Amino acid sequence: MKALVYHGRNDVRVDNVPDPKIEEPGDVIVKVSSTAICGSDLHLLDGMMPTMKEGDILGHEFMGEVVEVGADVTKFKKGDRVVVPFTIACGHCDYCDDELYSLCDNSNPNAEIAKANLGHSISGVYGYSHALGGFSGGQAEYVRVPYADVGPIKVPESLSDEQSLFLSDIFPTGYMAAENANIQPGDTVAIWGCGPVGQFAIKSAWMLGARRVIAIDDVPERLDLAEREGKAETIRTVGRKDVYEKLMEMTNGKGPDSCIDAVGAECHGDTMFGKVVDKTKEVLHAPMSRPYVLQQIMMSCKKAGTVSIPGVYIGMVNELPFGAAMNKALKFNMGQTHVQRYLQPLMAKIEAGEIDPSFVITHRMNLEDAPKAYDIFKKKEDKCIKVVMNP
Repeated sequence: MKALVYHGRNDVRVDNVPDPKIEEPGDVIVKVSSTAICGSDLHLLDGMMPTMKEGDILGHEFMGEVVEVGADVTKFKKGDRVVVPFTIACGHCDYCDDELYSLCDNSNPNAEIAKANLGHSISGVYGYSHALGGFSGGQAEYVRVPYADVGPIKVPESLSDEQSLFLSDIFPTGYMAAENANIQPGDTVAIWGCGPVGQFAIKSAWMLGARRVIAIDDVPERLDLAEREGKAETIRTVGRKDVYEKLMEMTNGKGPDSCIDAVGAECHGDTMFGKVVDKTKEVLHAPMSRPYVLQQIMMSCKKAGTVSIPGVYIGMVNELPFGAAMNKALKFNMGQTHVQRYLQPLMAKIEAGEIDPSFVITHRMNLEDAPKAYDIFKKKEDKCIKVVMNP
């Protein structure tokens, strides 16, 4: 089959690779009909995520048709159309019992590699390094899906791929981000980053009762989409002083009730104490994430406000004004998305017409063009916000 394969930093290619096979009785094989590039995939492309190996198949946002079924699978049959959550969960450990699926104890066979390289172990994730299980991803013609009775959800015929695909990650991620923001009726919510996750966080903040949503970015097409589709107010700069002063002006000096970091490790901006992240990374030989967004949030959020972090961070984050966060009594909620928890309720919202997730798609391409798609997406060329590929 054809698949997008990692060959090193900034080097991904579409190669011919062996078809996946049933390895465990709980597996299914899915023939991929649609797959997407996620912003967190760029951390792999840029070499930020440790334990990637040449030959790894990328991609964690995908859906398609079940074509093979393991002996123990009861939920699906051949021909079923499914969307697959990016987190892989066993369904019966203590964390899965508490619906904390991204913290599953059993789905990551490389827990010790994760602890050695990331300082922790979470669930397995498709196409996202050997620290997160070494599972082949879904930017391919076929993919093996373990723990099939726990993960995927069947897609009704009434919904298109483009309406359903983002249940795999970014719609639940944006929704959980808003849920973690502890939004109360009448609250003002500020969201850093108007990429796809930020766009869904905007939509979700309204669903959860926000009175005002303020979106922060410096990419015009993203901001335009946040205004047009998300009905958000916007701040069209990422400069530290500019963002802080504008938020104070917009909230009468109080600050937003909740702040959402939908950017993560590779944010751009001016740091508070000098740009030392790259030097620290070089000296310590450890993954380092940029602090700019978190600095702005800690200084801008109101006293006793809530900070929600869906953006992916890797390794350490330097130069945080933690004293300000502590003395302001900020509350922090963060983590990889417990996707399985949200599949049914968010599917219901799509079916009811409350949201059409396809609004973020700007580019539709073939899998053969995946390297070009990554380049366009990374460089934000051609007003690119979200790429969907069809094998």
